[in-house]
Order: sequence, then structure tokens, then C-alpha cells
Amino acid sequence: MPVKNYLKKEEKEKLQSELKYNDHPDIRERILILLLQNDGKTQQEIADFVGCSLRKVAYWCVHGDANKLESLKDERMEGNYQKATPEYVNKLMEVIDKDPEELGYEFGRWTAQRLATYLEGETGNKVKRKSNKKNIKIKKVCVYLGKV
Repeated sequence: MPVKNYLKKEEKEKLQSELKYNDHPDIRERILILLLQNDGKTQQEIADFVGCSLRKVAYWCVHGDANKLESLKDERMEGNYQKATPEYVNKLMEVIDKDPEELGYEFGRWTAQRLATYLEGETGNKVKRKSNKKNIKIKKVCVYLGKV
């Protein structure tokens, strides 16, 4: 059974205020999770009420700190997470078929990291390597289907 009223009065008031005024919906959801936990709700009850996974609730019940609202942020909120823009994807599709040596590089094969570095310089958009790998797979499927 969850511990009811584990938050101090000041902590609860701070969370309630942030719940009302914070601009980011993910932060508000995480605050709500902490407040519902403080009301003695089980993690399953919280997940059902909020409409999210039990795994998410369990994570934020453990990692969320009512005294430190920064703990409710994740790395995507830090400003280093960007999605591939249409310009970025077009440049990727153009470059993926070229030999890196044509562009003045000494290596003869693209990797996701090398593509990310090159495309960041070309577009100014820093995209995670996983996104590049996904885009490479999309490109391979398009080529296979004759769409490119």
C-alpha cells in the first residue's frame, strides 16, 4: 500500500502551483503522478487515471523529486533533441548515395555518426544518431521499392 501524505505541505503546494502554471504537458503529467501518489493511489490506479503506462508511473514515482522540479525533465527538454526537418531529410537522401571521398573525406563509407556530423554542418540541425539510422532504413526501402 502506498504511503499517503508523504509530501510536506510546502512541497505539495509547490507541485500544485506548477501543475496549474507549467507550460510543458509532460511536466504537468509527472507532477500529477507525484500528487496522486501522495494521495495514496497505487501506481496502477494512477496509470489508469492519467491514461499512461504503469511503467511510466513507476519510473516517475521513483525518479521524480518534489523538491527538485528539474528532476521531472528529460534530455529532450534540454534543447539538444531535434527532429529531422524536411531540409535535413532531403540533404540526407542526397548525400547517402554519394561516396564520402567525393565530398573530401578520407573514409570511404558513411556511418550514422559520420552522417550526423556532416549533416549538422550542412543544415545546422543536430539530430540523434538513431534518427539517422531510421532515415537510412527509410532510404533503403524507398530504393528497393523504386520510389527514389
